[in-house]
Amino acid sequence: MPIDESIAFTPVRIAVLTVSDSRSPAEDKSGDTLVARIEAAGHILAARYLERDDKSAIIAHLHAWIDDPQIDCIITTGGTGVTGRDVTPEALAAVQDKEIPGFGELFRWLSFQKIGTSTIQSRATACVARGTYIFALPGSTGAVKDGWDDILVTQLDNRFRPCNFVELMPRLREI
Repeated sequence: MPIDESIAFTPVRIAVLTVSDSRSPAEDKSGDTLVARIEAAGHILAARYLERDDKSAIIAHLHAWIDDPQIDCIITTGGTGVTGRDVTPEALAAVQDKEIPGFGELFRWLSFQKIGTSTIQSRATACVARGTYIFALPGSTGAVKDGWDDILVTQLDNRFRPCNFVELMPRLREI
């Protein structure tokens, strides 16, 4: 798919939320990988935080970032599996105005080509909440690479054709 080089690149202000009970900021390899890719693509890291697997805490953090005018997009990593502590999709559901079902569907389709049926354990998802995009990726470094490299790097590039998420940002709060 083409990038229209005749259009000036518009950086997106992206916040990264790692959801984990087992990692410290120093051990957050998936978060580090995501941040490196965001910055290499020319975007702005607006905020970064590591939150425990606690639905209420995740929701509170998402609300704060959704309401921050300096954040256009939130990408979470972790908490999308099927264990009892995996609650990131439920947190997104609690804040969302509109689900973006195609994101999770496409993520699993792409992931299937790399890890086979193990992708069925992923509950990667996305939504729009009060004009802010939120994308929830699994916590593995490989999943972060797949989600960014195969989907988000182009969809968060305003030059990507035939369409992209960035060109819709001014209209996300329409009534």
